[in-house]
Amino acid sequence: MSHVFDIYAHYYDLLYQDKDYSGESEYVDASIREKSPKAKNILELGCGTGAHAVHLARMGYTVHGVDMSENMLSRAEARKASLPAEVAARLSFGIGDVRSVSTGQTYDVVISLFHVISYQSTNADLDDAFETAEKHLTSGGLFLFDFWYGPAVLTQKPKIRVRRLENEDIKVTRVAEPTMHINENCVDVNYDIFIEQKNSNEIAQIQEKHKMRYLFLPELKCLFDSAIWSNYEACEWLTSEALSDRSWSAFVSGIRK
Repeated sequence: MSHVFDIYAHYYDLLYQDKDYSGESEYVDASIREKSPKAKNILELGCGTGAHAVHLARMGYTVHGVDMSENMLSRAEARKASLPAEVAARLSFGIGDVRSVSTGQTYDVVISLFHVISYQSTNADLDDAFETAEKHLTSGGLFLFDFWYGPAVLTQKPKIRVRRLENEDIKVTRVAEPTMHINENCVDVNYDIFIEQKNSNEIAQIQEKHKMRYLFLPELKCLFDSAIWSNYEACEWLTSEALSDRSWSAFVSGIRK
């Protein structure tokens, strides 16, 4: 999976240039202030190019982001280098797999956004990701993440989608064709990406497969082992409404005992 995201990093920021990182970070901040108002430091599992981390650092949090992709982290470091010194001082990044990383520190909050938890497609992957969060949280620490919500995925079903976008250097066409694996609770999102260099008209084709796990509340209740976690809550991502078969993205919080 790390190779996929190394390639992905080349056009990731272009692809998600309209994503509301600021609004999403404000939503996460509101959840932290509600559930853990004294929290100061955050570990982000799967930080990508660092966009959420930067917004949270601007809000005053100290954030350490980890990601599997060195290319993603290079872009995160470039973001950090462009920041005022007092904000950059609250940011750090490092290589790591959310299933196994160990920073040697504990944090007030662990977050994992943009469906990173849904990329943990096996039961063992999910168990390991939860164990990573657990071992990095202080007692009373908060774990926050979003994911694909199973009832909505099964009701709405993933569809073939085409996106076209460009900047001053490249034109990108991305075709997404999903394949559902009902008995595995997974969707393979198969991408064909065509990248045209504007200065040469050279076109490169990239093929990717992103395996996404959709989750159900009973599964999550098992993952949030009551011996370790308390105050488990789930709602719709960005609205905090009750989950329904229209809620493709869900948001969960749990507190480490």
